[in-house]
Amino acid sequence: MPGAPSASSLSDVVRGSLATLSAGERKVGRALLANYPIAGLETVAELAQRASVSPPTVVRFVTRLGFSGYPDFQRRLQREVHERLGSPLEQYGREDLRSGVGDLGRTVRVFSAGIATTIDELPQSEFDRAVALLSEPRQRVVLLGGRFSRMLAEYLGAHLVQLRPDVTVLDDRELPRLAAVADVRRGDVLVVFDYRRYDAAVVRLAQQAADRGAEIVLFTDRWLSPAAEVATTVLAAEVAAPSPFDSLVPALAVVEAVIAGVTDRMGEAGRQRIEAIEAMRARPAAEPPA
Repeated sequence: MPGAPSASSLSDVVRGSLATLSAGERKVGRALLANYPIAGLETVAELAQRASVSPPTVVRFVTRLGFSGYPDFQRRLQREVHERLGSPLEQYGREDLRSGVGDLGRTVRVFSAGIATTIDELPQSEFDRAVALLSEPRQRVVLLGGRFSRMLAEYLGAHLVQLRPDVTVLDDRELPRLAAVADVRRGDVLVVFDYRRYDAAVVRLAQQAADRGAEIVLFTDRWLSPAAEVATTVLAAEVAAPSPFDSLVPALAVVEAVIAGVTDRMGEAGRQRIEAIEAMRARPAAEPPA
């Protein structure tokens, strides 16, 4: 019995348990993942109907995950949904944020733990796939993010453009975003940054780009943006902070790791591109005609 660890989302727990479940229980797990988290907030009978199994199979499923029963399972899911949609205003009420305010040592510990957990839980295969996609010069790369996460898109884009051609970072204007997605060709890469209180416009653009054949590289939190449904690879990060505002420090660490991976994979081609850019920067401006 795997139990229900509080640090992982229920979707992660279900995915990790599928191989150990019976055929009927796997059907429940897949139905839950396909309509997460809504399906888990339904009644036992409704989830059973969705999965085409009997209600007792649903109860056995949640028991196999380590819960005492379906109400226990739903309480855990409801807490997760609350965390996932939590706003800074709601976070102000947390006792753990009121204690130790201004303690620099505590701040460092929170950020360090977030980075360590993020890197430890990031699947090597997901990381490798993202690096490979971003290192292929024949594939165009377009990056976009939300209100705050756009700074990560700009940061990653500023490094990629030095290493490879055809890199575009989109701002928050609707028309350039729509035009960029309209220009997407099969095999192009859309890099999406989307963290909780997810940006519906960003998610919609990711879905539309995927429909046009783009590969989606998603940077998100551990609860996963809805864009994960169409993502080729997902790089999730912790967002815990010593304040009511979610932190992008662990996400930036993932971005830095990706930059290092792409730099290594590009090898001599990346070095030559940087050399050419630096040579142009050092070249004096031409004298104006007399």
